[in-house]
Amino acid sequence: MYGFEAMTFNIHGGYLEAIVRGYRSGLLSASDYNNLCQCETLDDIKMHLSATEYGPYLQNEPSPLHTTTIVEKCTLKLVDEYKHMLTQATEPLSTFLEYITYGHMIDNVVLIVTGTLHERDVQELLEKCHPLGMFDSIASLAVAQNMRELYRLVLVDTPLAPYFSECITTEDLDDMNIEIMRNTLYKAYLEDFYRFCQKLGGATSEIMSDILAFEADRRAVNITINSIGTELTRDDRRKLYSNFGLLYPYGHEELAMCEDIDQVRGALEKYPPYQSIFSRLSYGETQLLDKAFYEEEVKRLCLAFEQQFHYGVFFAYMRLREQEIRNLMWISECVAQNQKSRVQDSVVFIF
Repeated sequence: MYGFEAMTFNIHGGYLEAIVRGYRSGLLSASDYNNLCQCETLDDIKMHLSATEYGPYLQNEPSPLHTTTIVEKCTLKLVDEYKHMLTQATEPLSTFLEYITYGHMIDNVVLIVTGTLHERDVQELLEKCHPLGMFDSIASLAVAQNMRELYRLVLVDTPLAPYFSECITTEDLDDMNIEIMRNTLYKAYLEDFYRFCQKLGGATSEIMSDILAFEADRRAVNITINSIGTELTRDDRRKLYSNFGLLYPYGHEELAMCEDIDQVRGALEKYPPYQSIFSRLSYGETQLLDKAFYEEEVKRLCLAFEQQFHYGVFFAYMRLREQEIRNLMWISECVAQNQKSRVQDSVVFIF
């Protein structure tokens, strides 16, 4: 019942909501980013991060540091926090928290399959997988030759199994099929997560519906832009769009017919939230589109913390922390490669 969460929410969810709001207060501030952008070496970055919640994770790392080490240790902190919340959670919050990791599982499956296709070492690929998306039989993905085998040998026992029903074919795996598989899985995952949040009702349903609808729309735009000039037909493109979101269904019809970035812009400018995103970009420009979408997403995620007694804060915190890690990776790469003039290009300020 919407509006009555306050009566019972704290019985099971109050402690963890307090925990996640405490975690959120540890996110880097604008002054932290300004100091990080002034760093001359990766050791300077480590020194500054030692005064933040990342300090204990980086303190024993010897010099010279590498960007991958910083990202790995910062991700380890996120994983530790997630595991703590998951072990304390009861239903339906525990299922909600598990849903958050399914996106990483899909990315890991695609990473292993693509790497195997290009004859990369499986152990090396496993090290690059996101720790939140690991599952027991992930190393066995390397033996699959087509999607039917991928499902039968490995994925049938994972939470991703129901999402594979739409993309099981006997075609051999190649780069195009793998990308179609990734987007088909994401579509099924987002729709399933959306239905689950609707079932929860109340403020969780309201806040998560908005965040997931934005994610579905962003994926639709990215699929359209990335498939321009490829052999993907309009019908194939339309099948990869999620069946919800602000753009569903009429915006999807227009996007399916777009042949260049300016037509995509024309289709989206009819929707006020996306008109404001494209108003910051000049015509034909796509490089800054990702950053503009990330900034809009961060704005929506921060708004989730303005309301109490809902599960949206857990999703919002995980996404904000992941954005922070992307920011740290970009700053570290710019410092390591002596490209400090570009350090502000991809940093998305959270507060």
